[in-house]
Formats: sequence, C-alpha cells, structure tokens
Amino acid sequence: MTEDVLLPYQKKWIEDYSEVKVWEKSRRIGASYVEALASVLEAAKGKEAGGQSTYYLSYSKEMTQQFARDCAFWAKHINAAASEVEEAAIKDEDKDITVYRVRFASGFEVWCLPSVARSLRSKQGRVVIDEAAFVENLGELLKAAMALLMWGGCVRILSTHNGDDNPFNELIKDIRDGRKNYSLHKTTIDEALNEGLYRRICLVQKKAWTPEREAGWRSALLADYGDAADEELFCIPVRAGTRYFPSVLLEAVSDPGVKIIRKSCGEAYTFAPKEKRVQEFAGWLKSEVRDILLSKTGPVYLGEDFARSGDLTCIFLDEVLPAGQQLTFCVIELRNVPFDQQWQTIRYIMDALRNFAGGAFDSRGNGQMIAEYAAQEWPGYVHQVMISAGWYAENFPKLRGRMEDGTTNIPDDAAIRGDFRVVGLKAGVPRVLERSGGPRERRHGDGAIAKLMATYAALEDGEKGYHEYAYEPVTPENRFRGGKDDIWD
Repeated sequence: MTEDVLLPYQKKWIEDYSEVKVWEKSRRIGASYVEALASVLEAAKGKEAGGQSTYYLSYSKEMTQQFARDCAFWAKHINAAASEVEEAAIKDEDKDITVYRVRFASGFEVWCLPSVARSLRSKQGRVVIDEAAFVENLGELLKAAMALLMWGGCVRILSTHNGDDNPFNELIKDIRDGRKNYSLHKTTIDEALNEGLYRRICLVQKKAWTPEREAGWRSALLADYGDAADEELFCIPVRAGTRYFPSVLLEAVSDPGVKIIRKSCGEAYTFAPKEKRVQEFAGWLKSEVRDILLSKTGPVYLGEDFARSGDLTCIFLDEVLPAGQQLTFCVIELRNVPFDQQWQTIRYIMDALRNFAGGAFDSRGNGQMIAEYAAQEWPGYVHQVMISAGWYAENFPKLRGRMEDGTTNIPDDAAIRGDFRVVGLKAGVPRVLERSGGPRERRHGDGAIAKLMATYAALEDGEKGYHEYAYEPVTPENRFRGGKDDIWD
C-alpha cells in the first residue's frame, strides 16, 4: 500500500523504526500527513502485535485538529476500525483545554494535545512533536517524551527551522556531531519535488503534470515565502531573533475569506481638480467598499497604518463576534493616495458602518492629521497612537496571543503575510525590522501595524467595562448607505 500512496521520502520516514527520529523539513511536503498514517498503523495493530497509542503535540489548536482529521482519513483508507474525531475538554490549571481523539477497535488511541510537558503525564506509547521549533519549551517537552522510551515507546520530532539558536536547531547539531544517537531525516522542497511531490499534487487535483507547470508552481511558492524561503523551504535556519511571528502561525490564521481592496494613484493625481478626485473616489467607494461595510452588524473596529508615498496606508476592519472572536473581514490598501482622498475614504468607512465601535490610528508624522480629523469626527471612539517601543512591547504580544489561541485571523495574502514576517525582536522588543516587496510595491510592515491597531482598539474598548443593554435599533437615513438621499446616485 505504501509504495502506491507514499512518495520515496515519506516511505523512508515511515519505514524507519528508530526509537527517536527527527525530520528537518520544508513546509508543504506532507510530513505531518504521513506521520498521521504511521500513528494509525500503530494504533490499529492491537496489543499483541505491538501496537501503541500516539500522543501528538503541536504548536497550535488548528494543527491538532488537522492531524486528528488526517488520522481519521487514514483509518478509513486502510479499513481500520476507528471512531470519528472526538472533541473533549480537559482541565488544565485554571482553564479547560480542547483536545482531539481518534479511538481504534484495538483499544489504542491517537490523542492530539497541547504542546506542554504536563500533557504527557502518566502516558505510555508514541510521542509526536510537530513543528518542534515553535513550541514554548522544547527542552522540557523532550524530557517528558523521552521518559516514555522506558516501556517501549518511541519519539518522533518534526519541524521546519525557526532561527539558528533555536533548541530544535541545537538538537540537529547534536545529532550531526554524534552527541545524540537519533535518526535524522532532511527533506528540502527541491528534494521533495525531485521525488514526485508536484506530480502527486497534480494527480490529486486532476491536472496534467508538465515540467513548465511544476517550475511555475515552485516559483510561486518561493515568491510567497519571499525572504523566508531559505528557512521555510530549504532547511537553512536564519540568524536568531529576526522574526516574531512564526510562519506556521501565520499560515494557521490566514483566512481566504477576507476581502482585500487595493487602490493606487499616479503621481499626477494629486494635482487633478478636487471635484474630480472627490467624485472618482466616491464612485470607487460606492462600488467596491459600501456593500461590504453594510453587510456587518456586529461591532467593527478599524486599525490604520498611515503612509503618503513610498509605503502604503493600510486599513484593517475587524468585526467582534458574540463568541469573542475578532475577525478581519476587509483590508483596504491605499498607495500614493492624496491626503484629501485618504480622509474621504476613512470618513466614508466610519459613516457607512452600521456599528462602528472604535478605531486606532498611526499618529506619527503626517498620519497625525488624519488621526486628528477622525478623533474630531468621532469623539471618544478614536485612539491617536504615537507608536513607541513601549507601545510595541505591550501590544504585539497581545496580538500574537490572539493568533495563537485562534480568536483572530489575517488575510490569506502573500504581501500581508510578508508584513508580519518582517516583525522581529530588537533589544527584546518586537518591531518592524525591514522592508518587503518589490521596487514599485515597497511595504514596511504596514499590514501588521494596521492589524495591531485594530486589535488595540478592540482591547481598549473591552477594558473600559462597557456592558450590553437592551435597545430597539432605529436606522437613520444616511447619505452613504444608499436610498433616495444617496448623493452619488
């Protein structure tokens, strides 16, 4: 079965029965997927055949869900009697943690758990640590995992790199230098392609494989990862401390449903007649933006990172849902847009939203003008933020925490993910360290700062202690919301 289904590097991994094995890998090569098969094969064996339960630990809740789903898929594929994915809550200190389980007729199970050492207490069987370079305390986790070897268990460690001083890279060095007698596998994206990865993708997607199509896919992948490609795809760890948001986290929270609207103006547009600029932007806002704004009824928070030329102004719009999630539903980017039309855009957004709850604006330099206009128009709703190292230090961890617990999202967009990838630690404080994008599309972490502003606005509002109260909504006529008084009709 494995010869038909698995690629050579996957087959090599699954047929390695070492007590401890480590996979230094590229993203998107199906490593976790094949480890799910290994876990199912072991759980399906039964006790007398040497089967074991598996305890899978990963960096994020989304990864544990996906691994459990992959195990359920493989169980059906090999006709192993197993349950569907079960969700359970376990008590962990002061809060409940959601875990996932697949049970087999053999009596063994696959558990998908949070990546903390106490998750392995009183357990026996196989331990899988996925994206080990991104867990909080790999040393403690490995110490707990190795204890399971005493009674016949085994440990599997898989990860892409996350810096050259990361404990995962130190583990790789120890294996290569002979200090650890563990089995080591390494697969870059090119090695995976040479062994048929893209051919398999075409087969699954029912597309014809050609060398040209494979080359195009590879080029697009490298462009997507940008400066991070060496580490993410070619197993080359980068200098320590250069990134604050791991790629695995950015991928987990990337949402293809977020609408991205981009508007760019030529150099001469600033000097076009004011009436012409106002009318053109009014038409653009009505056709491209209005319906999205009117579709949202929950509280909406706006975050803005300002730029006039060179970089871009980025506006994140986040809706807070009843369950507490703060989800971006629209991002508007303005490149080389005159001040007047930037303010026209901001005012239109704030007026058109049915439930504008608050906003935070970058008030450094020229951005102070737009922020002041917004504060005057919506007194009490707008934060004029003078960004400082202390503000970054206080607020970036809050944003990352929300991403890690799955209560917020970002657009599934390579350029915006690139904005997050250039956030790194400098003197222990997360901040934008470099630029990204091509010569004509330069960016300076604009999307990351705008998202941070929206998060700040929502958290500040929540800390005011406001409480919901009963009311009967009345929708007043508004020239921006259409109808007979719409001045743009």
